Amino acid sequence: MAHSALSQVPVAVSVNNDVSLRKSVFKSTHVGFREKSRTSSLSLDFRVASSQSRNRPVLCMSVQQASKPKVAVSPLSLEDAKEPPMHLFKNKEPYTGTIVSVERLVGQNAPGETCHIVIDHGGKVPYWEGQSYGIIPPGENPKKPGNPHNVRLYSIASTRYGDSFDGKTASLCVRRAVYYDPETGKEDPSKNGVCSNFLCDSKPGDKVQITGPSGKIMLLPEDNPNATHIMIATGTGVAPYRGYLRRMLMENVPTFKFGGLAWLFLGVANTDSLLYDDEFSKYLEDYPDNFRFDRALSREQKNKNGGKMYVQDKIEEYSDEVFKLLDNGAHIYFCGLKGMMPGIQETLKKVAEQRGESWEEKLSQLKKNKQWHVEVY
Repeated sequence: MAHSALSQVPVAVSVNNDVSLRKSVFKSTHVGFREKSRTSSLSLDFRVASSQSRNRPVLCMSVQQASKPKVAVSPLSLEDAKEPPMHLFKNKEPYTGTIVSVERLVGQNAPGETCHIVIDHGGKVPYWEGQSYGIIPPGENPKKPGNPHNVRLYSIASTRYGDSFDGKTASLCVRRAVYYDPETGKEDPSKNGVCSNFLCDSKPGDKVQITGPSGKIMLLPEDNPNATHIMIATGTGVAPYRGYLRRMLMENVPTFKFGGLAWLFLGVANTDSLLYDDEFSKYLEDYPDNFRFDRALSREQKNKNGGKMYVQDKIEEYSDEVFKLLDNGAHIYFCGLKGMMPGIQETLKKVAEQRGESWEEKLSQLKKNKQWHVEVY
């Protein structure tokens, strides 16, 4: 397990409201590349620190377990804006951020590699949960010589306060795009995804060009803190939901006290492909009345017909409950590869018909009521 030392900027988070101490429990730094294990060293460090003294601040890592009591965040002025920040930095004049850490999120048996990337934006590129950053990879666009690469959009995987809770970083969940030649079966680096490989290969201190933020469709509605939010993701589509859940269940935000239900359905290939599983599992332990989590592992589980278990099959298992919640005003979100939507829509249509309802009419009503949120790519 290779660790690379990164910036020594530990964040002191008070436990039991003791804010008098400002030194970190340990001189540890953010973790760099590491192999995922079911009990990570991050979790271990966190538990050791907690057991040593309940009144000492705890160092918060980039992918940590959730904790009680909730974490203090700043600056609270980030709550003041009535409208989300939009397009503060354009493609022609991007902001130059700095890579803080790059961390492998998946195990050895996961197909492909997914990384958690923390970027320091110095508080200059604020965003709201559910928004996206644009990233312009370095180098020249081969299709337009002399011009930079096209911008790539990534859903932000942290709250507006970032993983350090100080409003100065943003986190991205990035799957490395690798192309394999269908005839030889070998990787062809010339056709690999330019931006995802740049981000996954980046090192602490590297510079990164940021545009945005952008997007309104996946903003978390906060007018009713007791609302129900049904979140459906495949793979890295879980990114915005990690931001939602940290805001709902991890952070102490004076203006938003969540008392509703957040229900996450996550579809991935296998156990090694699960993203942020330790974090989500801890919410289940700490907030059983406010959080539900259902995993669909296509290569390890079977659906009721004996086929692979996809996220729509998992939704179908709970279809009665899901439809009742939607009838009562729940928000439903979909994020991931666009190929996820036909199967999900088909399943929802089938369930609606079994209930004697018209799916087209129901969908139209959900959209009209602003309960339906889709961001696929």
